[in-house]
Amino acid sequence: MVKVEIVEEKEQHDSRSPYSSASSSRTSSSVSLSSVGSEIDGEESFYERIVALADIIPPTTRQNISNRLGKTAGFLKGTGKVVGNLVWIVTTSALLVGLPLALVLEDEAKIVQQEKEMLAQQQGAQMLAPPPGSLYPPSNQQKGVTPPGF
Repeated sequence: MVKVEIVEEKEQHDSRSPYSSASSSRTSSSVSLSSVGSEIDGEESFYERIVALADIIPPTTRQNISNRLGKTAGFLKGTGKVVGNLVWIVTTSALLVGLPLALVLEDEAKIVQQEKEMLAQQQGAQMLAPPPGSLYPPSNQQKGVTPPGF
């Protein structure tokens, strides 16, 4: 455990110390840091400030952050590969199975529609034709040559 002691300053002033003055005391020793760091670079970039912040964070914490970011990046990369493979499987399956199936179903729908139209035409022709055994037999004005078998 660390003990903290207050050290009383002696009245002797060492002239070699740049931080001592004739009026130094316990309260005036930490007046301001602005006089010490007066040469601040106004042209400092954002990147340089971030790099300087790296010294503030302890190395073990930086290592932990780096490890977690590495694990997260690896997890995201693996997840991206799996999702990409699933999308590939679904897309190719849809193209190889779904597209031909859709075309066959569309053709089947066209055939059913044509059958309905032909049935409607037959029913319309039967409605226009006179019923069998009616008073007016159909007249065949064209009595031409009939092929054999008719």
